[in-house]
Amino acid sequence: MSKGRLTGLVHAGREGAGSGTRPVNPPVMRASTVVFDTMADWRSTRQRRDTEQVLSYGARGTHTTFALENALTELEGGYRTKLYSTGLAAAGMVLLACLRPGDHLLITDSVYQPVRALCHELLTPMGIACEFYAADGHDLAARLRDNTRMIYAEVPGSLLNEMVDLSQLSALARSAGAWLAVDNTWASGWLFNPLAHGADISILAVTKYIAGHSDVMMGAAVCNERAYPVVARMAEAMGQTVSPDDAALALRGLRTLPTRMDQHARHAMAVATWLQSRPEVGRVFYPALTDDPGHALWQRDFRGANGLLSFELKGHSPSSRDDFIDRLSLFGIGASWGGFESLVIPVDVATARSVQAWPHLGPCVRLHIGLEDPEDLIRDLAQALERS
Repeated sequence: MSKGRLTGLVHAGREGAGSGTRPVNPPVMRASTVVFDTMADWRSTRQRRDTEQVLSYGARGTHTTFALENALTELEGGYRTKLYSTGLAAAGMVLLACLRPGDHLLITDSVYQPVRALCHELLTPMGIACEFYAADGHDLAARLRDNTRMIYAEVPGSLLNEMVDLSQLSALARSAGAWLAVDNTWASGWLFNPLAHGADISILAVTKYIAGHSDVMMGAAVCNERAYPVVARMAEAMGQTVSPDDAALALRGLRTLPTRMDQHARHAMAVATWLQSRPEVGRVFYPALTDDPGHALWQRDFRGANGLLSFELKGHSPSSRDDFIDRLSLFGIGASWGGFESLVIPVDVATARSVQAWPHLGPCVRLHIGLEDPEDLIRDLAQALERS
């Protein structure tokens, strides 16, 4: 019997019927050393562990981490998944797996800033040419080279939520014989699936919406069949693994992902619409708004929105922007997002971009709109704006 996506997410990664009794959510299985009854068992397991989920050693996974891998694979419509200690580790391991000295990487100008730093601090010194392209992808084709081995995208882009046509990027990647890797944390597998649009790898910061409670650090790379062996070999060579306790927390969070995302989106739309009405606010960057430059692409490809938005403060200096943030009482000043709570950070686009200049953009603020009453959040923002 075919299942809807909501039903599938509730049951993903769980033990199937036929075993008599079973736990609703996979229990925590902690293990480092795994012992075998015979040498034949030991050799058989080692031969199978690259293609099957078998207990061989704790770093290779336990039943708990296997369950999360399977659930994320089903969520993203992939072939198999590797788990990592953080979202940044997932991105870094994917880049190291797919690129070698002499290769050319095309990476979006709107990339998560720590990944930009990784390019400068690790890939470039290794002899991998890292070139940034415009966040909307309009200049990508002209930047392709004979040695381009990967196109790396983020949809929507970090900080200002720019949209890019991933199907067009996929066509360019295929024409160049290059990998297409996509940071899909904004959609977290529920709102958008890059592999269905031609990507080879979907990178997730499980830390954010999937775990959902600001108490887990984890990343994942969901791969198609072509990419998985390449990604898995590097992950295993570098000893990448995650705690089964954290995997269990991520599985628990995954079950309520659709419900939470829907509430985040409704609250964020209420706040974004209100911000647009304020004289102190210039632009609001949120693709679900009908006047957002990327709205048509978002509406075509995505199933919904989340709680992340940015806005420009008119007539403010960076210091008065900081004063505004300090006056907020319901928004914690914190760099992450995706949990149940509302957060705020200052945004300096000029230091985060290298392709597109932003000479007329005033001080910006990024909000993560949590599950609090949106009217309370609006009142908090109003009092801070009126006093700034």
